[in-house]
Amino acid sequence: MSETVSFGYREVDASEKAGMVREVFSGVARRYDLMNDAMSLGAHRLWKDQFVSRVKPRKGEAILDMAGGTGDIAFRLAKSGAAVTVADINPEMLAVGRERAEKRDIAGLTWSEQNAEALTFADRSFDAYTIAFGIRNVTFIDKALSEAHRVLKYGGRFFCLEFSTCVWPGFSEVYDAYSHRLVPKIGKMLAKDEDSYRYLIESIRRFPPMPEFEKMIRAAGFTQTRVEPILGGLVAIHSGWKA
Repeated sequence: MSETVSFGYREVDASEKAGMVREVFSGVARRYDLMNDAMSLGAHRLWKDQFVSRVKPRKGEAILDMAGGTGDIAFRLAKSGAAVTVADINPEMLAVGRERAEKRDIAGLTWSEQNAEALTFADRSFDAYTIAFGIRNVTFIDKALSEAHRVLKYGGRFFCLEFSTCVWPGFSEVYDAYSHRLVPKIGKMLAKDEDSYRYLIESIRRFPPMPEFEKMIRAAGFTQTRVEPILGGLVAIHSGWKA
């Protein structure tokens, strides 16, 4: 029997998930950042600022920003003078990112179509690896983490920003109701795509809780792992080092 994995609340053949995820993001690429603003009430901008401040990018460093299509994280990283490679499995998302970079006159970024589970980069190519709101969409998280570890230099830094499970009583229930009932409707109104945003919310619910995901990061070979919850774990910054 073929292996199955989660696609939101559904179980699908593992060989089909990457294509299904690619289709979701192809459909929402042009309105992805507008939807992020609507879903988070603009808070995603603050989360991303905090995330990049933890990465501490430095001039001359080689940084891989995985699942970074629209450039939100890469633009922030590039301000330091780091050499940033923006990688994404979805060419439509990368196209949006390139257009945004041109409009903002941000040069020097490298754009690369990549599968997080099978990167084409050589071993020990990067000083830091970042991924924001992308790792929950890969087919096999452990493979993506293993690849992140492989392409980092010794002493390299891994940083992941991802939705998680809020542990604040009361707030968790309110957000759960909001996300399940309203976010797909907002997606229908702003992006004409209710199903894709229903999947995005469901994928958050299926993502491992913070302690479990930290264990997966350690299992991939990272040391000094750390979890920094935001809003009680609604969002979390995970980090680790390649010793």
